[in-house]
Amino acid sequence: MRGEAELKYPGVLGEPAGPGHPGATRVPEGLRPGQLVVARNRKWNGKAHWVVPGRYLGEDRHGWWIFQGTNEFCSRPGAAFYTQSDAVLLIPREGQWVATFYDDAHPGGVRVYIDLAVAHEWQSIRPDVMEFHVIDMDLDVVRTSGRGVFIDDEDEFAQHRVAMDYPQELAGQLEAAADQLLNAVKAQYAPFDGTDAEWFTKGRT
Repeated sequence: MRGEAELKYPGVLGEPAGPGHPGATRVPEGLRPGQLVVARNRKWNGKAHWVVPGRYLGEDRHGWWIFQGTNEFCSRPGAAFYTQSDAVLLIPREGQWVATFYDDAHPGGVRVYIDLAVAHEWQSIRPDVMEFHVIDMDLDVVRTSGRGVFIDDEDEFAQHRVAMDYPQELAGQLEAAADQLLNAVKAQYAPFDGTDAEWFTKGRT
């Protein structure tokens, strides 16, 4: 039986959300395996955040998968680095989040990093380049080899909730989504059950 939060906030983990639901992801058109996809994040106030390039792999029932390989250049205002491990990004068909899966080479031992995020949008920049835009809402669900599974950046969320004037209803949806995702990762529900392994294989071929 579903819990109260699941009934009140559909679409968080991939259940049909219906037209206009804030977790609904616009379906991309014209994506081809191998195509460059640039993940471009921003904050609620419009400030630029992380920009991460990758290569489109394909889709399954969970969503669209993008390979972000080692030595890719990632940047945001005031910070930049070259990645030290491979990763695959999952953009879900429904839900107010995106998930990045890392391999064993991640220097911090991160295995899963879920950003609570809204306003998913695909934009074709030119025939061979697609951008995926999203608004990062601070809260993260993380699984590491050392700490296990936990919710991160709750302090940042609390600060920005006031400073950036997050809508009260949306803030509640995000907190409920974070709790559900925490439980899903702990219980290893799909797609947090090792589904990413086949996409790592595809990305490395």
